[in-house]
Amino acid sequence: MESIVSAVISDLISRSISFAIDKCCRGRRDAPTIEDNLQRLRRVLLRIRITVEEAERRLVTNGAMLRQLRLMREGLYRGYYVLSAYNAAQDDPEDSRHDHRSSFALSQFNPAKRVCTNLPAMKEGEVEADLQLQEVLDGLELMASNMKELVVFLSSHPPLSREPYSGHLWLQNRMFGREAEQERIISFLLEPEPAGAGNLGVLPVIGGARVGKSTLVEHVCFDERVRKHFSLIVFLGIGDIDDGKLSPQHLGGNKGIIKHQDLDSAGKSLVVIELDGHMDESTLIRMLSTLRGARTAHVSKIVVTSRSEKIANFGTTQTLQLKPLPREAFWYFFKTIAFGSTDAEDHPELASVCMELAGQMNRSFMAANLIGSLLRANPCSQFWRKLLTRYRDFIRMHFLLFSEHPSDLIAKDRPVYLWRLASKTDTSFKVYRFYQACSAREHDLPKITINEVQIGSACPRGKFEVLAWRSQIAPYYSYVFSCEVEHRRLRSVYRPGISKSGGSSSRHDSI
Repeated sequence: MESIVSAVISDLISRSISFAIDKCCRGRRDAPTIEDNLQRLRRVLLRIRITVEEAERRLVTNGAMLRQLRLMREGLYRGYYVLSAYNAAQDDPEDSRHDHRSSFALSQFNPAKRVCTNLPAMKEGEVEADLQLQEVLDGLELMASNMKELVVFLSSHPPLSREPYSGHLWLQNRMFGREAEQERIISFLLEPEPAGAGNLGVLPVIGGARVGKSTLVEHVCFDERVRKHFSLIVFLGIGDIDDGKLSPQHLGGNKGIIKHQDLDSAGKSLVVIELDGHMDESTLIRMLSTLRGARTAHVSKIVVTSRSEKIANFGTTQTLQLKPLPREAFWYFFKTIAFGSTDAEDHPELASVCMELAGQMNRSFMAANLIGSLLRANPCSQFWRKLLTRYRDFIRMHFLLFSEHPSDLIAKDRPVYLWRLASKTDTSFKVYRFYQACSAREHDLPKITINEVQIGSACPRGKFEVLAWRSQIAPYYSYVFSCEVEHRRLRSVYRPGISKSGGSSSRHDSI
């Protein structure tokens, strides 16, 4: 009897072990591979991209739909960033793959990252990237499954334009990445004013130099809803109010620039105050007091833009602070500018170079447009890699000389040096002044462009000016560099290398 029981138990244990092994193996066979997940990611990104682009061609004013579109844009940018990072990691050699894998940078609050801490160090980056890929994919697939109602609602909005467009032309001719901020300002402008004499709303908009404050406010004032709500829209600069002598009769006359005026209506007025530099607070207080008492102009809303956080004290609503684009959105923008109508996935080597360049730019719109257009005009792997090398040395040089990124130095009106494709030269170009010119002064703009100096097709002497960039969207500013030639070798830049004897050494190159 005992032998029978023992045999039965042994058989049950054997069957249980076989069942567990078979289930485990079958589960591993059925589990999707990394390539399967990447293909799924490409398909879901295409679905979301079609919906977002179609929505952008329509005038959507529903607040809930706008919030859903904002989330879809953020998911779209993040998904393309993850996909590009994976492609770059597969294209790069093994020694640089870890750098791309680590670029995913999961949040420390994500439980997936805490799991990775128990794994071997050399596998942590790969496992972390795979976990983030799965996380992004799951979120996008859920988002795509929930956008059916949005697609139905969008079909009731006729498109503003039915003409086909190229990706880079579409991005270069519209404001990118500020849709949520634009709707925030419009909502403030359209909300009813509080009862009582002299009660008008003031919205402070704060942000660093050339982060897009003027562009954002300009696009808000072009919105048809805003133009129907206000009969007069006036922009005031620092020169219009620095003496504190501002009266209602001066609005739109010898004070300020009229952006919109309906002569058949005597309704409300919107005043936009752009403060480029520092302004005495007492002057701003007197000016706001004057506008509050402006009975003839019927000023009801004021928007103040500035780099200084002090203007937040004058707001009647929560301050809007503009920050640089998230790295995923910036990568999407730069990739589209650099590749144009070409799909970046068809050129993995160029996409890898492009992604590393994007990481060097400090999320600068100007750098993205300048370098992106230069890459698009020269779709050659050798040219792209040479430009990457020179730009990387250019960034390294400024950190060694000034301990700051060149874009941060420009924002502080401090001198910088231009990068050039020539690797060896005893001539350097120093930028000692940077300023913006309005579209009305186009005939006064320099004939030489910064790209011509950088690629070597133009070799100016002495002091000269170059056209750095001309914005293709309102307010159509042109940016000019005042430069001078220095006939001396710049301070050497440390670059690690290998000595002839095989040991570690340092190599110094002038830039």
